[in-house]
Amino acid sequence: MDFKVTPWEVEGEVDYNKLIEQFGTQPLTQELLAEFEKKAGELHLFLKRRIFFSHRDFDWILRIHHEEPFALYTGRGPTGPVHLGHLMPWIFCKYLQDKFNSNFYFQVTDDEKFLFREELSVEDTKEIAYDNILDIIACGFDSKKTFIFIDTEYAKTLYNIAITVAKRVTFSTTRAVFGFENSTNIGMIFFPAIQAVPCFLPSILEKRKAPVLIPAAIDQDNYWRVTRDVAERLGYYKPAAIHNIFLPSLTGPSGKMSASKEETAIFCKDTREQVFTKVMNAFTGGRATIAEQRKFGGNPDICTIYQYYYFLFMPDDDEVEKRHLDCKSGNIMCGPCKAELAERIWTFLEKHQERREKAKDVLEEFMLRD
Repeated sequence: MDFKVTPWEVEGEVDYNKLIEQFGTQPLTQELLAEFEKKAGELHLFLKRRIFFSHRDFDWILRIHHEEPFALYTGRGPTGPVHLGHLMPWIFCKYLQDKFNSNFYFQVTDDEKFLFREELSVEDTKEIAYDNILDIIACGFDSKKTFIFIDTEYAKTLYNIAITVAKRVTFSTTRAVFGFENSTNIGMIFFPAIQAVPCFLPSILEKRKAPVLIPAAIDQDNYWRVTRDVAERLGYYKPAAIHNIFLPSLTGPSGKMSASKEETAIFCKDTREQVFTKVMNAFTGGRATIAEQRKFGGNPDICTIYQYYYFLFMPDDDEVEKRHLDCKSGNIMCGPCKAELAERIWTFLEKHQERREKAKDVLEEFMLRD
């Protein structure tokens, strides 16, 4: 099946091995994971289960860290409420910050979403940005080492760096990488220079030549390709990246959760009732009847419910393997499996929502201002 992965759209059933070839990234090998485990003392669930599967210079970041500590950078384009898929790289960033004592820079690209989405005003994206920031803070980052900024509000600092990037990137390069056309507005053509800035911001603000690691979904990799082309000419290290796969849509194995399609996603602000309704209506790999399920078993490899257990909600390896076998052998039915997942998701979200509410009182402690 054909698939499409761009910074703005993900469609179809993604072949991640083919994506590695197309994007020219490197797979996360067992040797590299072993090296990481030595330095961190353990492997995060997302690494063990290859939720993060691809990288650029992650091996170099690990080698240089004892000489030059790496900073972390990721971001969020505010188009709507945050969902569970958005949280995955943030959860991993929290883990890395704790393990490596890293400074963390978080870019909220309200300008990009205004430029790309015809229906959104500047005021809309700003309002959504502040709402999304509460979910970022709720992930538990260290306020003394975490720096969140909204592009339109931090523009004085960002613009001065962005023009030095833009001066070294041609339109033909951005057209080749992003597929820009004659009808593309010039704001979108300039925007890759803005998204490059946080790769260099740690060096400028910390007054050192800082290595930077970007944990993010693979659809954002185009931006780092352009940034890496100009980094050394500007006197900085090339940013390293580590890429995660997409949390599947609730409606089936093709595509990812989407903030603009409510039925595909569990949002961080969903109520218990909404969580249970969405999960109980989700696509599964089960049979048409209970009798068939018991006789032939289900197919966990295409089942959204099993994928959610595997990605986030069943951290015990033995337990998740048993669930896989129980599904295939027909020892568990879809109804109880769904109900258990819904309860686990709600337990997670209830705690997240409590932290989210408290984040309103400390938001300014995290913000970078001009």
